[in-house]
Amino acid sequence: MTSKSNPNSQPSFQEPTSFFGLNIPFLDHLGVIPEFAEGGKSRLSIQIKPEYTNSFEVAHGGLILTLLDFAMAAAARSAHEHSLGVITVDMTTSFLRPSMGNVVVEGTLLKAGSAINHCEAVVLNEAGEITAKSSGTFMLRR
Repeated sequence: MTSKSNPNSQPSFQEPTSFFGLNIPFLDHLGVIPEFAEGGKSRLSIQIKPEYTNSFEVAHGGLILTLLDFAMAAAARSAHEHSLGVITVDMTTSFLRPSMGNVVVEGTLLKAGSAINHCEAVVLNEAGEITAKSSGTFMLRR
């Protein structure tokens, strides 16, 4: 069986989202919205779609970990104006309640070093409740 394509149709192209100066295809694919990263703080948001959920119909833990990781990394990078990015050394996460709907993730740099940075981040639901929180250590990429 062969499929027929319209010879006049053009593939749709959309510029990749800039994640504070970085191209991160995975976050772009998920539809993450980078809001700001400056002075050791970051904020991003996402709409939890059905395909991002687990068998309980709430955001999959892997998605939440991804968002927390990026928010902390962006906060660390923003304090250094470091164009190369940062690398996650370790990360600890607690899930407090289900994440659904529109969520916001806020990252904060707690302690900046010349190579190692300590950060934290929280996921907030539409009611402003913390649904997950994380702390992590990030190394400036050289």
